[in-house]
Amino acid sequence: MKAELQALCDSFIQNRDAVKQAFKWDSTYIYPVCANLFCAHGKTADAEELVRCKKIIESQTGIFSNFRGNIRPALAAMLALSELPEEKMAQALENYSLLKQEFWGSEYLALVAFLLTGLCDRSQVEEKAARGKVIYKRMQKEHPFLTSTEDSVFAVLMAFSDKTDDELIDDMEACYTALKARFSIGNEVQTVSHILALTDGSPDEKAGRVIELYDALREAGVKYGRYYELSTLAALSVTGVGIPELVQDIQEASEFLKTQKGYIGLLGYDKKTRAMHAALLVSDLYTNREQANTAAMTSTLVQIIAQEMAMCAITASVAASSAAAASNH
Repeated sequence: MKAELQALCDSFIQNRDAVKQAFKWDSTYIYPVCANLFCAHGKTADAEELVRCKKIIESQTGIFSNFRGNIRPALAAMLALSELPEEKMAQALENYSLLKQEFWGSEYLALVAFLLTGLCDRSQVEEKAARGKVIYKRMQKEHPFLTSTEDSVFAVLMAFSDKTDDELIDDMEACYTALKARFSIGNEVQTVSHILALTDGSPDEKAGRVIELYDALREAGVKYGRYYELSTLAALSVTGVGIPELVQDIQEASEFLKTQKGYIGLLGYDKKTRAMHAALLVSDLYTNREQANTAAMTSTLVQIIAQEMAMCAITASVAASSAAAASNH
């Protein structure tokens, strides 16, 4: 393994444990994403500082705030990476208020509000939000049953693109068409098409590279997922690094993680999730780090929320069965 990648892997485990210490009762799926935020910035997570940043969020928001949901650990990590966390939080809240003029409030919108603190100043937020809403509506028109709140993240990011709205929509639709021939039709493929639309190159070439990287990983014995995991792979595919080199790096990072606590046994992350975490680490070696982190955070949120919905459905089903059984006695 490359010395730099080994250092990233070691830092990743250290950072993950610090995040876990600060957020003991949060979803285990958010810990690696937060850990990688620190890896991407070349910094080490500190549990005490994360707790302090968590308190900053809590002191400036209500108990039911979207800033306090599943995304809270990632937001606290962003604050901890800032030189002025209190000011960053205040700006994010102001951004959120402006974004809500165009979008429904959600955890995804809270994420966008934080991302905008590093992308533009306050004077540009309304303009980007307005253009993002136009793009979002265009997304809904193309895919009314697939487009939902998580797509607001990419819609606003697309507002920074030099491409026209027509060019962005045409690009993402061409990518979607190329990708759906290889992967299942659904939210995951649409998210990948959004990531690719933010980059240069022809849609066929960009989609083809994602497919090539995915197939090369599978051929190399890496069990990479084709659902939520694809967004991280898409962000990595546009780095311009050769496919064989990316595959080898992901393989080696995955093999390292395989030996670490949290990845061992039935209670650890499965092979597909481990491979996604390895891809995140490899992205830190190359470019588009912010894009990879945004893709990972969005996918992680989708995954956590989907799990919560599944648990609610199971709970409701159990409750209904119990009620039916009781009524028969």
